[in-house]
Parts: sequence; structure tokens; C-alpha cells
Amino acid sequence: MAYEVLIIHNGYSKVVEGGMEANCTCTLIKGKYNVIVDTMTPWDSELILKGLEKYGVQPNDIHFIVSTHGHSDHIGNNNLFLNSTHIVGHSISKKNLYFDDPFSEGNPYYIDGDDLKIIATPGHTQTDVTVMVKTADGIVAVAGDLFEKKEDLENEFIWLSAGSECPVLQKYNRRMILQLADYIVPGHGEMFKVTEEIKNKCFVQK
Repeated sequence: MAYEVLIIHNGYSKVVEGGMEANCTCTLIKGKYNVIVDTMTPWDSELILKGLEKYGVQPNDIHFIVSTHGHSDHIGNNNLFLNSTHIVGHSISKKNLYFDDPFSEGNPYYIDGDDLKIIATPGHTQTDVTVMVKTADGIVAVAGDLFEKKEDLENEFIWLSAGSECPVLQKYNRRMILQLADYIVPGHGEMFKVTEEIKNKCFVQK
């Protein structure tokens, strides 16, 4: 059975006086293993529960929670999923048991072989990860804040202004994901298709 990538909530971000207004994109991956990627802020529990209900899923049906990094708008409702393995950046745990981290050695974390795996994509933070999913429509990368939104392909100020612990690494990993993925779910925008034009253009840019 192929995996489905279903959007519970499309994120957003905008610079405002004194800071930034933002909430993350929350994604359900449904299949042999059910995964929630990025659980928004603590004020969004009802939104997530209603989104799961729409897709016929209950919190106890979720096998893995993945927070692409540890910022507060990506981890706010992890506690709704107490039967799940939790992956927050490079930290992998279930209840009080913490598992060895493959990312620091340059290895993926395989949930379901190459059909569903997590890879390290540092830059926005040094422990950012991206979920790679094989679907009937191609490979989807649920990339968190590696990409802020589609518009940052043309305007790098968007992802830089959102904060980047290492812009050089982030730019490298953005290019890598653009070559691997057919679709990208960014941290604060709608899923977008990676066209051949986008793939080619990313190597021309400095």
C-alpha cells in the first residue's frame, strides 16, 4: 500500500513589528505506518484532532511523531500521541527510553525502508531532519523549515529572516532535497511540486 501525504494545516509566516507571526504546516503520512510531522503550537490541539478525524485516524493510530526541529511551533502537541515513538530533531524516544541516533553518523532513520525514512538536513538548526515518503505521485519531502515556503526559492531573504544557524549548510541541503523530491512540504507554506525548471535553476544560483 502506497503512503498518502495529507495536510492537516497549511502553515504561514510573516515578519511583523517586533518579530514574526508564524505557525507550522502539520502533515499526516498515512499507510503501513502512520506519522504526524510537526504538531504546531500548544494552542492547536483541537485543530489537529479534528484534522485526524477528517482522515479517519485517532491519536492512538499514530506510530511516529516527527518534529523536524525543536522550535515551539513544531512540537506543541506531541503529548497528544502517547503511544508513538517521538523523533524531535536528532532525539528519538518512547516514554523514558532514548534510542541511539543514526543522524550524527550520516545515516537515515528507516521507518519503512526507502518507502518512509528520515534524513538529517541541518541548517535552520543543526539538528533539522526531513521525512522522505514514497507515494503514488512520487517522492514527497516533508522538510520543515529547511524551506519556509515556495516563495523562498526566488527570495532567500524569506528563509534567512526566519533564522538559520548555518546558512551554508541550509543552502546545501535545500539543493539536495530539490534534486531528490518530486514534492516538498515546507515548514510554513503549502506543498509544492518540484519541477525540472526548479531543479535546474537551483544549481545555477550562487
